[in-house]
Amino acid sequence: MMKKADCVVAGCRQLLTCAGSIPKRKDALRDVGLVENGWIAAHEGRIVFVGDERDFRRDVEFECGGLWIDGRGFVGLPGFVDSHTHLPFAGDRAEEFSLRLNGWTYQQLAEKGMGIRSTVRATRRISKDDLRDACLKRLDQMLLHGTTTAEAKSGYGLNVEDEIKQLEALREADERHPIDIVPTFMGAHEVPDEFQTRKEGYIDLLLQKIIPEIRRRGLARFFDVFCEKGVFSLDETKRLTEAGTSAGFQIKVHSDEFTPLGATELAARIGAASADHLIAVTDSGIEALAKSETVATLLPGVSFFLMLDKKAPARKLVEAGAIVALASDFNPGTSMTESMLFILQLGVFSLRLSIEEALNATTSNGAFAIRMQDEVGSLTIGKKMDLILCDIPDYRYLVYHPGVNPITHVIKRGTLVVKDGRPVYAT
Repeated sequence: MMKKADCVVAGCRQLLTCAGSIPKRKDALRDVGLVENGWIAAHEGRIVFVGDERDFRRDVEFECGGLWIDGRGFVGLPGFVDSHTHLPFAGDRAEEFSLRLNGWTYQQLAEKGMGIRSTVRATRRISKDDLRDACLKRLDQMLLHGTTTAEAKSGYGLNVEDEIKQLEALREADERHPIDIVPTFMGAHEVPDEFQTRKEGYIDLLLQKIIPEIRRRGLARFFDVFCEKGVFSLDETKRLTEAGTSAGFQIKVHSDEFTPLGATELAARIGAASADHLIAVTDSGIEALAKSETVATLLPGVSFFLMLDKKAPARKLVEAGAIVALASDFNPGTSMTESMLFILQLGVFSLRLSIEEALNATTSNGAFAIRMQDEVGSLTIGKKMDLILCDIPDYRYLVYHPGVNPITHVIKRGTLVVKDGRPVYAT
């Protein structure tokens, strides 16, 4: 019986499926599932065929009126999965950026009330509708650079009403935009101004009121904690993640970004979905990740943006057998970029991953970091037809030719949403 298809991309010069057992570790991370002259088809948003022309002609019936794209001259690959962003924020931190250029450190700025807390103040002032609209504009930029699925965190409200506002803005943006948004509640991102001298009071507010209310409303899938010197200690992180787990959230941890506190080992021990940042991860943390299914989500945009000499030890993590993903950490203070294409390039130039490792880290392993590997991140039968087409002669040009965006077409769930480098989706 022939398979019906209402979306076909015919004869891609190269089709990178990123298929295989997921998550990918060690040598498997170098396998991008390359298909030369690859054909791919979908029906009602789900992939029904991946292969060559002969098998397509034999097995697939194209429905009249469907989407047919001549893929000759294009390189196709899965839509990027950005598994760590701070999408819903207001304001900017351009002044802070200038101060850093003049020698101020991230920690010094935070001590002066800048950093995250300044974004909290701006985000509290904005309306939900304006915040949603800001998210939609940023999502357009993400889409143009190939992201089709994005995790997005709250954490710039730090009270009941403004954490709810951020997550509701994300929900409304998700309803209006092609990119799938996976929401994360991060009320434990910082201690707000009004609790600076009584952190325990803020932790009590999180435990007794904010966490239960966010869960009651069903506004988030994950709960994330920033375990760092001057923010939340290891013991405090343990208490908070236990409460998040009890409330029914899956866990993520901002871990060992500047100071090794043991958060990575904690994340692996409690079965967190991911431990993120890892610039200061220890050998013990690397070993713990290698023995677990907790993803090492590396954010090379941070070291780049903060102009740090120290970077996450990507090669050690890969060689130890950890599950490595790359994400943007899009936020106004430490990684002001929506482009996962840029992050893929930094993964190679900065973290010394191979091009193939970086491709899997931004697709299949990124999907595993948000436990969406059965839906997105690779081009296999049954998954969503999330495909980006690049006007390049070979997939290596994604890194070999930096500073340009070769993505011309984006297909999301079998629908063309970017054509010739411009959004064409209907809101």
